[in-house]
Amino acid sequence: MYDAKDKVFLITGGAAGIGAGVVKAFLEDGAKHIAILDVDAKNGTALESELIAKYGEGKVKFYKCDITTNELMDTYDAVLKQFGYIDVVINCAGILNDHPNVYLKAIAVNMTALITSSLRAYEIMRKDRGGKGGTIVNISSIASLFQGPFIPVYHATKSAVLQFSNCLGMEPTYSRTGVRVITLCFGCTDTSLLTTNKADTYDPELRQPFFDSLDDLPPQTTENAVRGLVDAYKQGASASTWLASGNKPVVDITANVEEAFTILGKGILDYIPPE
Repeated sequence: MYDAKDKVFLITGGAAGIGAGVVKAFLEDGAKHIAILDVDAKNGTALESELIAKYGEGKVKFYKCDITTNELMDTYDAVLKQFGYIDVVINCAGILNDHPNVYLKAIAVNMTALITSSLRAYEIMRKDRGGKGGTIVNISSIASLFQGPFIPVYHATKSAVLQFSNCLGMEPTYSRTGVRVITLCFGCTDTSLLTTNKADTYDPELRQPFFDSLDDLPPQTTENAVRGLVDAYKQGASASTWLASGNKPVVDITANVEEAFTILGKGILDYIPPE
């Protein structure tokens, strides 16, 4: 069992929704400090004020940060300068929008910035380079576990998160570095991410069918998603994948993911050398 007590956290996308819920949950569990990164200054500063009033000065700080820019590394540097270490990084920021004017930003947020943040955390934490280990939690989605015609860019970015995180956390890397990497796949969660003013498709003909299709997927509250992430953090092995969906307790689906890739990999090594 892993705990949050006396640990320094850095959480992207932490100003609202699941991210804000995770901030509150880990403060309640005794985190030493949580750095909240988000572009949403209004909600971020309000959350900071609320939590300082409840937990006291020094427990939390909001950084207005566009993680697709150099602001991400600047924020890492600021947290390290103040505390000397970061024990846990949770990459929670995300965009669900395949619109032609938005998809490049979605790729940058969902995939590129997440990878950049994870690799920076990895270098800070790795025991074989002077660190003391730590945990990276990356947010994927049920979109990485099935195929659908409506939001291919989102499916692609979340599939990339799943593969990247699993591979980064695998053995023998984990035993050498002590950096635990966990992947969370959230189902349809009651946040603004899925509202009609934020989510969109690459083809306007698919917009309404996409929103209609959401009715076929089991919904969950933000509280259930937050509880799932916290439980996965406390229990999860490195390179494990967890599913939080349908207001059910979080489930370790690592065996399912491994079986799926075993099937996908069939035939790769069936090489017949030329005579």
